[in-house]
Amino acid sequence: MTTRSSGQYIEHLSTDKRLRPALQGDALSIKKKKNVCLHLCASIMSQQLSTKVARVIYSRFLGLFGDKEPTPQQILDVPFDTLRGVGLSRAKTHYVRHVAQYAIDNDMSDKKLYKMSDEEVMAFLTPIKGVGKWTVEMLLMFALGREDVFAADDLGIQQAMTKLYKLDPTDKKALREKMLKLSQKWSPYRTYACLHLWNYKDN
Repeated sequence: MTTRSSGQYIEHLSTDKRLRPALQGDALSIKKKKNVCLHLCASIMSQQLSTKVARVIYSRFLGLFGDKEPTPQQILDVPFDTLRGVGLSRAKTHYVRHVAQYAIDNDMSDKKLYKMSDEEVMAFLTPIKGVGKWTVEMLLMFALGREDVFAADDLGIQQAMTKLYKLDPTDKKALREKMLKLSQKWSPYRTYACLHLWNYKDN
């Protein structure tokens, strides 16, 4: 389900003149997705990797299950070394297993997560070892279809905003505070702003 018509957010974000260069091109959409637990595993796999490498690893991971989406129990049933063999580090292999076990123990159902606020999702998932704020932010954007998420700690977002707003990247704390202040005017469409900022950086 697409959550918002494109014209609505473009018009709102375009009031920020500095952001306009990043808004060129086609309007973007976000959607709710099923099997949120699996998307969380995929988000962990992609940490600190390029999109291309992350896709290769995730494809190998699905290959362990006949290219079908596994249940948390099916993930746990795969031997540790077999799971690691798709290209995961030892730590990430543990983290993926932690997610699967947590999903079983705490009813990480799509229905439950869909009903939670952004803050409730963050509080529910960050106790999992290996799942930090950034990981949950990616999940909120790309699996739960939340429209007003701002990933201030994402390197790509930092690089794009440093260029567009002529910010000083040397003081990370000051940079983050400035970014958060600038992003307030984008609400309630900060997720869309992030999508455009990533595209701007990549292009």
